[in-house]
Amino acid sequence: MQTVRGNGGTLGPEAREAAIQRLRETAQPGRELDILIVGGGIVGAGAALDAVTRGLSVGIVEANDWAAGTSSRSSKLIHGGLRYLEMLDFALVKEALQERGLLLSELAPHLARPVPFLYPLTKPFIERPYVGAGIALYDAMSVSSGHSRGVPFHKHLTRRGTLRAAPSLKDDAFVGAIRYYDGQVDDAKYVANLVRTAAHYGAHAVNQMAVVDFLREGERVVGAKVANHEDGSQFNIRAKQVINATGVWTDETQAMVTERGQLKVRASKGIHLVVPRDRFQSTVGLILRTEKSVLFVIPWGRHWIIGTTDTEWNLDKAHPAASSKDIDYILEHVNRVLKRPLTREDVEGVYAGLRPLLAGENDSTAKLSREHVVAHPVPGLVVVAGGKWTTYRVMARDAVDEATRTLDERVPPSCTETIPLLGASGFRAAWNRRNRTAAESGVHVARIEHLLNRYGSLTPEVLALIEESPELAEPLPGADDYLQAEAVYAATHEGARHVQDVLTRRTRISIEAWDRGVSAAPVVAKLMGDVLGWSEAQRENEVRHYIARVDAERLSQQQPDDESADAARLGVEDIVPLR
Repeated sequence: MQTVRGNGGTLGPEAREAAIQRLRETAQPGRELDILIVGGGIVGAGAALDAVTRGLSVGIVEANDWAAGTSSRSSKLIHGGLRYLEMLDFALVKEALQERGLLLSELAPHLARPVPFLYPLTKPFIERPYVGAGIALYDAMSVSSGHSRGVPFHKHLTRRGTLRAAPSLKDDAFVGAIRYYDGQVDDAKYVANLVRTAAHYGAHAVNQMAVVDFLREGERVVGAKVANHEDGSQFNIRAKQVINATGVWTDETQAMVTERGQLKVRASKGIHLVVPRDRFQSTVGLILRTEKSVLFVIPWGRHWIIGTTDTEWNLDKAHPAASSKDIDYILEHVNRVLKRPLTREDVEGVYAGLRPLLAGENDSTAKLSREHVVAHPVPGLVVVAGGKWTTYRVMARDAVDEATRTLDERVPPSCTETIPLLGASGFRAAWNRRNRTAAESGVHVARIEHLLNRYGSLTPEVLALIEESPELAEPLPGADDYLQAEAVYAATHEGARHVQDVLTRRTRISIEAWDRGVSAAPVVAKLMGDVLGWSEAQRENEVRHYIARVDAERLSQQQPDDESADAARLGVEDIVPLR
């Protein structure tokens, strides 16, 4: 183990260059890392924090942006999984409920919060005792976890109470309901914060850095050869252990090393629709059963998120596309219970993501395991795959446990259960003084609340940008919820390298705005360019690429099937810096 020093959790351009320099130095004798993590999604980021807080020297590289894959395209829920309870998978549910309580109450109260749902009942007399017992068990298991539940207990509602909570439901759709709570999180924001927290404790984190091969000494993996997408350079990173946390790309990255002892991962596509909150009246979300999966209607600020599907995907993994058939499927099922049906014209945004499921004998991806597996296929390489977003911390702990078994030094156990993310400590105090903060900063209290729910006790860092340049207090065009200062902060502190990073992940403008961020793109390009030193040509390139990306996604969503949707989406190449 080596002594590590953090950078304060900043992922700006200077911190990125410093991390690259440190990773290059690992080629020198005695300078290798303890752990190199490949993959900057929720599990890779969690593994970086887990390893570095055990006192290990850690590097993490990501080929694209932090959370660019599956980890930014979830249902935004932190939940135990009621349907896993129905499958009698008690261990998975209990583990997930424990993690839910930790996230809501200790690790990230500024990013995660309770959200109410109705579990609708359609059959009188028989269904309520059965479902009620299941949800009571769900609540009881969360109490027994040893941590704060973080959410209220469930409550039974009559038919009249159900319609009072959700007036837009058809009068005859349900005979009653049970209101219960789960958690909600901005998944992409969480991952960026998680990487920042790992960097704060000393991890060397670099995005836009792809692994092109693994380094070998005989059979043993001793590091990776990486390519920097920013300048085209390649160099070697040496490490005692490498953790492969690449999700749906697990098969491809494993194949660089070995064909034997592999974990096999199948990709399952899930799509979500985003519609304005005023399209139907309800104070709670809904969980609906379909013949293929579970459909959630989830409150999301001034919007609803409706999803998801669960279908096998064997096409491009970087840009899964939602087809017209997918969109119609979700609209058809949600409209069965709404008085006023939703139409295509009501849809503001659409996004598609891929679940990395452990391959099994079953043909249906809906029935494949959500549990995770850690393997050590060759010396020096640990692979972690499967699992749920909610249980990322457990997956990360198990992967680091496996990696450290062969290290010479005695490595302490995981302590991430007690490590709040940046912005969590002091959040409740900051929330309580939000009116004073508004008066002191000259920023309206509604804006302060928005910032606190995204940055927690780090909000003064964003306000400092506004104090220095008051025009940054203005909202981004076409996206009134987000301030210009947030685009600057994304580049200076959160590792954003391209316009799409800001519009799709540091904010959620690409799915929340009617124009999907097209009008905001030029302003974001100017603000980011000032931080990252872009030429005028690069700014124009960024805007042009983003607009083309939006057009390609819209075109893909008009296609009848996966193949044609995939072809339409692939009409735009990934953005690269002008050299």
